[in-house]
Amino acid sequence: MRKTNDKTLKEAIEQMLNVYKIKRRFDETGVVNLWPELVGKSVANRTKELFVRDKKLFLRIESSVIKHELTLMRTQIIEKINEEAKSVLVEEIIFL
Repeated sequence: MRKTNDKTLKEAIEQMLNVYKIKRRFDETGVVNLWPELVGKSVANRTKELFVRDKKLFLRIESSVIKHELTLMRTQIIEKINEEAKSVLVEEIIFL
């Protein structure tokens, strides 16, 4: 029998992330981990640098062809990331 103030583990972790104000950083780290699933392994293997700061996704790609393709797919990638995160994590992609 559950008491009224009992929480699931998921609820407790979410509350802890919000209290310590690290939820955004946690979600940003999730983007880095999901990158191979979002763009595929071949593109992920050619990504040298990937990080999120101030709602901007920074990428360093070694192939100019892949960089051009990602530029064309910019809006779809942003939509996928935000859909996975269930919040607006990325508003812009910047190539380094």
